[in-house]
Amino acid sequence: MKKYDIKNYRDLIQKSSQNTEWYWDAVNEDLDFKWFKKYTKVFDSSDGIPNTKWFVNGKCNIIANVIDKQAKNQPEKIAYIFESVSGLRKISYRELNFEVNALACALKESGIKKGDVIAVYLPMIPEVFFSIFACSKIGAVHTTIFSGYSSQALHSRLLDSNATMLITCDKICRRSISINLKRQWIRAVENSQVSNIITVRGDDEAKHDDINIVEYNDFVKNAKEASKHCETEVMDSEDPLFILYTSGTTGRPKGTIQTHGGFAIVALQQTAYLIDMRPDDILFWYADVGWITGQTWVVYGSPMIGGTALVYEDAIDYPKHDTWCSLIDKHKVSIFGASPTAIRLFMKNKTPISKYKFSSLRILAATGESINKAAWNWYFEKIGKGRCPIINLSGGTEIGGAILSVLPVMQISPCTVGCPVPGFDVDIFDETGRHTNEGALVIKKPWPSMSRGIVNDQGRFMENYWSKFKDVWYHGDIVSVDSYGLWYILGRLDDLIKVSGHRIGTAEIEEALASHPAVAEAVAIGIADKVKGEAIIGCVVLKDKKYHTPSSSSSFTYDNNLKSEIMKTVEDAIGKFARPKEIKFLKDLPKTRTGKLVRRLVRMKMLSNSCKITEQDLSTIENPKALEDIY
Repeated sequence: MKKYDIKNYRDLIQKSSQNTEWYWDAVNEDLDFKWFKKYTKVFDSSDGIPNTKWFVNGKCNIIANVIDKQAKNQPEKIAYIFESVSGLRKISYRELNFEVNALACALKESGIKKGDVIAVYLPMIPEVFFSIFACSKIGAVHTTIFSGYSSQALHSRLLDSNATMLITCDKICRRSISINLKRQWIRAVENSQVSNIITVRGDDEAKHDDINIVEYNDFVKNAKEASKHCETEVMDSEDPLFILYTSGTTGRPKGTIQTHGGFAIVALQQTAYLIDMRPDDILFWYADVGWITGQTWVVYGSPMIGGTALVYEDAIDYPKHDTWCSLIDKHKVSIFGASPTAIRLFMKNKTPISKYKFSSLRILAATGESINKAAWNWYFEKIGKGRCPIINLSGGTEIGGAILSVLPVMQISPCTVGCPVPGFDVDIFDETGRHTNEGALVIKKPWPSMSRGIVNDQGRFMENYWSKFKDVWYHGDIVSVDSYGLWYILGRLDDLIKVSGHRIGTAEIEEALASHPAVAEAVAIGIADKVKGEAIIGCVVLKDKKYHTPSSSSSFTYDNNLKSEIMKTVEDAIGKFARPKEIKFLKDLPKTRTGKLVRRLVRMKMLSNSCKITEQDLSTIENPKALEDIY
């Protein structure tokens, strides 16, 4: 800011919004991003704003900045600290380079080439990072898939991404319970394009008629023993880096696309400027690599800064409620990030925080969903000791990071998401596209990490995000700004539910509910939950009042046994985190005259203490009596 004679952050936001090209060029220079060949133009929107190309004609590879630069300049610096119930492993940039190089060589020898898609279905262990980085190094496209997903969810993502290789493991351990991951992926790869599977600590006896299955150590053994070297692939700035899935309001998840140049610059900017990370910082942000938070700050942001990231494999409050506290003090963590759900869990657990100093902390971060005032105050006072700013931020998978964020230099108040991130021309629109102080969150100009589309569905991409207002990104959040210029997230404008920070579409849940043989129709809604942020309620209409379970000849009429079965069906189809909190049996669901379910009214009736259904609302449905049975 001093270099460009910018007096304060408000002036910076204004200047960066007015002159987007200047800002992102200045960021590139300030943070010393390494290019094989410098770009000739910052961005080009000649094919339309939604199809903007960034850092035109630039040649780069994100790994040149993540690993190559650090391995050369500070090889013995610790890049990652991996901790689990079973042990500790610290990996230097030199060792990280060695491991990634070996896997990259092995991938190329197996026939993987630039542009091929590799699916990574692993927990938070070292090999998940080696796999991501090796893909990027050789120009392959990685798609990381949350290891809590079921075989059906994994299968749909393998098909959609057209992945030809899967890197996974046979078992994971969660809260000392062994989970058979192989049971999920062995079914998921059926009728997919996957022809090779690499298993970390895999079963030597694993076999599949049509797929080559190799244990990870065997796969990289030759490259390590022969000390083979793999050059980092020269990529165009617009070449794809990864596909990351986010649920939509229709059944099929959306595969968003990020690129080497655009995503790298934004991940670097947001790590350096938003959470103020420096090379001597230790970051502990409990976020899975299957979500954008993990990709932006933990996977790519931290090493581009040249810092250290702490990664914990298990549940953050296991084996003790204060495990996360001991990790902060033990490793002298300076930046700690958690979801509001995790913060509420810490409070519910009555975590014994008084015996911890947290003296190393200087920054706290929160994202994934809205944070309530009680949780914000507890986080600020008990963990930050009233001295650490809470960098509460909000963005999305499609954004490649945050749109709104508290900045370390600003005065804040509880629950605010601060202000627009510099370089993002953010506004609030009413239904007519006019500026307002409360309404829809929009972005009026392109930004480097904007998703390059939705895999196999460009029409859906345009319809979801670019059709509401011409050449304006419509994000779907309801936001407001107060008289002090502080922004707040008020909720969602679409039918997405966020359970413990996991964003899941109602249509995907409803599809799972309806897959149970007793269910005729289903609506999924999200209700406020003190711990998870939102919980799922399934409202179902049965095909028949009597239903015989597969394991019994007994008849069930609207009872708890059938409810448990339906909950289990959703869990098996999507994952444990999506298990409904409650199933409600209804005689009918409200529909329009064309037969469309009116989910909004179901939710309004469920929240009748805070929402009132009007006569106008009732006039839109054919069977208003259906609402009488909703409780």
